Amino acid sequence: MKLSAEQLTTFLISISFMLFFAKLFGELCGKLKQPSIIGEILAGIILGPTVFGMLAPELSAKIFPQTPQITVAMDGITSLAVIMLLLVSGLEVDLSVVVRQSKTALFTSFMGIVFPFLVGFSLAYTFPDYFGINEENRKLVFALFMGTAMSISALPVIARTLMDLNIFRTEIGLVIIASAMFDDLTGWIIFSVILGMLGQGGHGFSFLEKLLFVFLFVGFMLLIARKIINKIFPYIQKTFSYPGGVLNFIFILGFLCAAFTEYIGIHAIFGAFIVGVTVGDTAHLREKTREIVHQFVTNIFAPLFFVSIGLRVNFITNFDPMLVLIVIALAFIGKVVGCGLGAYWGGMDKSDALAIGFGMNSRGAMEIILGLLALQFGLIQERVFVALVIMALFTSVASAPFMNSILKRRKKPTLKDLIDKDTIIFSKSEDRISVIKELVHVIAEKYRLNEQDIFNEVWKREEKLPSGIENYLAIPHAKAKVSKPVVGISVCKEGVNFESGDNTPSKFIFLLLSPEGQNETQLQILAEIAERFANRSKVENLLDLDSSEKVASKLIEETNKNI
Repeated sequence: MKLSAEQLTTFLISISFMLFFAKLFGELCGKLKQPSIIGEILAGIILGPTVFGMLAPELSAKIFPQTPQITVAMDGITSLAVIMLLLVSGLEVDLSVVVRQSKTALFTSFMGIVFPFLVGFSLAYTFPDYFGINEENRKLVFALFMGTAMSISALPVIARTLMDLNIFRTEIGLVIIASAMFDDLTGWIIFSVILGMLGQGGHGFSFLEKLLFVFLFVGFMLLIARKIINKIFPYIQKTFSYPGGVLNFIFILGFLCAAFTEYIGIHAIFGAFIVGVTVGDTAHLREKTREIVHQFVTNIFAPLFFVSIGLRVNFITNFDPMLVLIVIALAFIGKVVGCGLGAYWGGMDKSDALAIGFGMNSRGAMEIILGLLALQFGLIQERVFVALVIMALFTSVASAPFMNSILKRRKKPTLKDLIDKDTIIFSKSEDRISVIKELVHVIAEKYRLNEQDIFNEVWKREEKLPSGIENYLAIPHAKAKVSKPVVGISVCKEGVNFESGDNTPSKFIFLLLSPEGQNETQLQILAEIAERFANRSKVENLLDLDSSEKVASKLIEETNKNI
């Protein structure tokens, strides 16, 4: 089946129209502080049967003809686009972040998968007829799909939202990113298994064989291939021209692994995603290379894929208001409640946990890819697909304002809220730098922060202006990538010279880290600490205490009065 000269001309004109309108609407959405994916999908809806096809059906049929040759060519382009898009998404996964935020992220991601999965699965399994599933043998598979659709997040959209809110590197931001990474990985494994249950490809492999291949493939890539790639990457960068050699290697490996997973009956996108995770984790991958891959895919191939979504379905004739509301409600209830509870059980306070729940609720590209594949394999009807696309767009747009509102309404922390026996130490250090290093280490361990970065910021300020105050007190402090203030306390009974105003050695050293841009909060806590230590004789009584538990208890007990 070969394209004639006329068909090739039409095909190239179609691609040009798609790219032009995708860029135009994507840029407009960017000006409105919305993800460009929304504009790209709107461009497809306008160019497709929903708008252009209804207003000018003959012209639409000429620009976007449905001939077998052109349809095959367009399917090939969009399949390539979605494979590369998942490769780029994998490159954004930082496995070290998952490890650093292990406890809270584990609770958040576990509940962010299990709870929405149960919500989506239960409703779809109980009322399959409402979703257009009449065949008994498709009931279980469809319910599994809906559970997965409610569970998955969109890592690229989430990352963009966190950057827009300036909380990407804060505690909340890192928990959301780590949880979203794990959710995406788990979600694609589940969906790949679902496709296997549908009997899509697989060259005769049984369901259990496919499942075994999936876990062997993931284990090999993340445990063995990751180390091999990390060793050969410097050789590739040194031997071959830059950046061509590295780009060539990444895409070759991505396409080969995509071909492997497609061969065993697990969709090609899964292989590409795992390669992205594996390559993205190497320390030798330059940021410039990552950016080149990202720009190439997200500005050429990804827009073609998202525009093609609008070309496939009439969003007016397949729009079911009640179904759309049900799907959106399921998405919010499942993800916000599930992730919120997980974050709360993982140690976050209620407001932060709720913010994490809304942050994890962005579905974006991942949901749409999931829905499109299900539509192509005949698992869902067009009205369900339309509902999923609208839900993906709505959750992506709504996450930022909901998070921003919650973060702004958080109660201002007081010293009582920040005192923690786990960050109180008794030290025998004799100089400022040693005490500060000890406190930075304790805080970094407790809150999973970058120890060296924190120390650099604290010590840079301390060198310029020593933080010693009267009555045995010193308060070294700095701004840091934290979502809320953090305090560590060192009790040095011998005293350390922090150049205090009354020339006495400092025996209580409070290390305060406060969020960037929150000057008022920092000043309030500094003043509160100084006020608590206004009475020297009562401060001296604190030196008789012999455990961090007793110090924490006494400081909290004296919350409403000077010690």
